[in-house]
Amino acid sequence: MSNEPFIIVGLGNPGPKYENTRHNLGFLTLDHLAEENGISVSRIKFKSLTGAGTIAGHKVVLVKPQTYMNLSGEAVREAVSFYKIPPEHLIVIYDDLDIPTGSIRIRRFGSAGTHNGMRSVVQQLGTDRFPRIRVGIGSGRTEELISFVTGGFRREEVPLLRQAVETASRAAECIVIDGVDLAMNRYNTKKKEKKKGEHAPGEQDE
Repeated sequence: MSNEPFIIVGLGNPGPKYENTRHNLGFLTLDHLAEENGISVSRIKFKSLTGAGTIAGHKVVLVKPQTYMNLSGEAVREAVSFYKIPPEHLIVIYDDLDIPTGSIRIRRFGSAGTHNGMRSVVQQLGTDRFPRIRVGIGSGRTEELISFVTGGFRREEVPLLRQAVETASRAAECIVIDGVDLAMNRYNTKKKEKKKGEHAPGEQDE
């Protein structure tokens, strides 16, 4: 077993104002993951709240950047640099407008898409070759985007997103224990048939 820990990052915005908002699903998933594995995410380090522990015997460091979303990459770069981990040992969890509400999508690597937090992470690391777990908040909306992502959940969204947080947490555990390929096979739930030009699981999308 490798001595290098997995760094699992949940993206979000700090402070009570943003606590239960769509843009904080990364934070919410990390909180659930921490609770399920008895890890306290309370130490201030790497411009983040952090906590170290184990998942099924594998060392993990949980990270909640406190930089606000657009500068998330600064915190992630500091953590990755400190632990000197390979890219495949970084897992980033975040909300995604491009997939249906309540669904999750795991990718081995890929572009940042339209997510400003992920753009910051990719820019600061200089690579997009790390696993990520996307939690769907798909709205079909293009106007008032900031108000939407930083807004609270509609009543009908709550059970969907609660389940998505639990599923994304289990997916992160699966990546750590069994690898990203098995996690993709187990948790990616595409219901449509593959269209011409689509990539196979794990290949770069977007």
